[in-house]
Amino acid sequence: MAEGKKSGEGKIALVTGGGTGVGRGMATALSAEGYALIITGRRLDVLQKTANEIAAETGGTVRAVPCDVGDPNQVAGLFETIRREFGRLDLLVNNAGSNVPPVPLEEISFEQWSGILAANLTGAFLCTQQAFRLMKAQEPRGGRIINNGSISATTPRPNSAPYTATKHAITGLTKSTALDGRPFDIACGQIDIGNAATDMTQKMSSGVLQANGETASEPTIPVKHVAEAVVYMAGLPLSANVLTMTVMATKMPLVGRG
Repeated sequence: MAEGKKSGEGKIALVTGGGTGVGRGMATALSAEGYALIITGRRLDVLQKTANEIAAETGGTVRAVPCDVGDPNQVAGLFETIRREFGRLDLLVNNAGSNVPPVPLEEISFEQWSGILAANLTGAFLCTQQAFRLMKAQEPRGGRIINNGSISATTPRPNSAPYTATKHAITGLTKSTALDGRPFDIACGQIDIGNAATDMTQKMSSGVLQANGETASEPTIPVKHVAEAVVYMAGLPLSANVLTMTVMATKMPLVGRG
């Protein structure tokens, strides 16, 4: 890399779920690294506010495009916008996701199950599918996909069956994408995040249910550490790949017996 050159200069990145939380942190870091950015989510007002704030902070190009990633027609429209306005896509970050309240497995409704599946897994698949079509056809060919797996991709929390099932499935999607992308210079990796400090994790400090039935507070880490890891993964040449990376609060109770 040339002296002073940013790794994302001249490249186009899409971050799903980019309006808030971890996605916003990733988007901000990628914009600061020189990527022209598209952020997507379901709420245009939130997206546009975030896009304006990131652009003001970094001086970069940030485009807000609303999309329900669980809807194939909306995803197709999102990628048509990217193709028309930017001409290519170098990086897709599949970050969008949601969860249901922690209740016993048998109390989860089919509608809740289906909603989590659409947001966390189907959305990642649909965006990956569209990214493949674009990355295979563009010149120069190829690109990178980074999936937000969460530490729930390997280890569940109590009362989290839908979320855990989708995140385990993301690991399979990551590996299949990495394999199927090889002939076309498409790299795919996964970042598993443990207790990044966002609005969604505020409850960690007041206490969350543990595997042994106790309630305990858990430490968190600033989102910037996750964002920096994503920038590192994204900045590698397509001949190199981080297949999986776990970024977590050192003292969270993941490593140990419940």
